[in-house]
Amino acid sequence: MLRYVARFSRTERTLHWLNASFFLFLLATGLALYLPRFSTLVGRRPLLKDLHFWGGLAWIAALGLVALLGDRRALARTARELETLSHDRFNPGQKINAILTAAFTLLFLVSGVLLWLGERDTRFRFASTVTLHDALLYAALVLLVGHLYLAVIHPATRHSLRGMTRGSVSEEWARRHYPEWEVPPRAENDDLTTTGAGRT
Repeated sequence: MLRYVARFSRTERTLHWLNASFFLFLLATGLALYLPRFSTLVGRRPLLKDLHFWGGLAWIAALGLVALLGDRRALARTARELETLSHDRFNPGQKINAILTAAFTLLFLVSGVLLWLGERDTRFRFASTVTLHDALLYAALVLLVGHLYLAVIHPATRHSLRGMTRGSVSEEWARRHYPEWEVPPRAENDDLTTTGAGRT
């Protein structure tokens, strides 16, 4: 009988899907502003700018709210694991992806706010701000495509998507891919309430 073990808490999964949803929204509105053909097709450029800017602030606020109201111990434990070199619940590629995503989020926020302020006050206009924001777009797109390929298509890693949708992965898969991870006690259902070392 196939057995499952807990991998991600509800808070971790909520944070992930909120981040993904807002990123796709910002990507869509950003591309509509960035590409002249899309911008002409959509029209109402000022509205798109407002949606993009305020959507970005809502993105950060939503992530902060989940972190504040959710299971902070689970998030802190995951953050500690992402900082180490050991092959526990995350492989090196996942750790690099998480670190780059956090860095891109911060840089998107800073450059986006500067662009918004720069349209209202010339003191906040810097020649490199637009270049940085655009470069982040391309880098984030590459990261997104790689992430989607490994999570949805690649046979060896796509089972990990279950961990981010249902919270659990098969015990056999966990032991094979993460030999250093202290796999939690066995569970035969998907309504799991613990991760490797804590609760949801």
